[in-house]
Amino acid sequence: MGTKRNQIVYVDADSCPVKEEIISLCETYECDVVFVCSYAHDLNAPAHIKIVQVDCHKEAVDLYILAAVKETDVCVTQDYGLASLLLMKGVYVVSPRGHRYDEKTMDEMLQSRYLSQKERRSGKKVRGGPKKFTAIERDRFKQNLASLLDGE
Repeated sequence: MGTKRNQIVYVDADSCPVKEEIISLCETYECDVVFVCSYAHDLNAPAHIKIVQVDCHKEAVDLYILAAVKETDVCVTQDYGLASLLLMKGVYVVSPRGHRYDEKTMDEMLQSRYLSQKERRSGKKVRGGPKKFTAIERDRFKQNLASLLDGE
């Protein structure tokens, strides 16, 4: 087991439900992890985990990650916009629910997000919020992150 070219895992950590899994896998694969969150969030992590706190501006976490990542790093985020920009930089991106983002499906995902935002702005009620996070999604996340750290 090993990482590719000093691979670092960056985490859009403000609302990430798989922090413990990320820490465990990064310890197993001996790779660095950086949790990036706003000052409004107080994260607890082992001393060897780097936590970067940024301004509370809604894009501050995204901008930090975009500036810090390099090709072949990994990012955990549920933000489609950030994911699309990271893919263009050669970064591997996975959602906390275990979805591996790729350029083939990104246009469709961004279009769907745009249409949902447009509906909300027009005053239409959008049903519910995100689906409940499941154990199956947690397992899929662990499998996909492990395969990325394995170089697959």
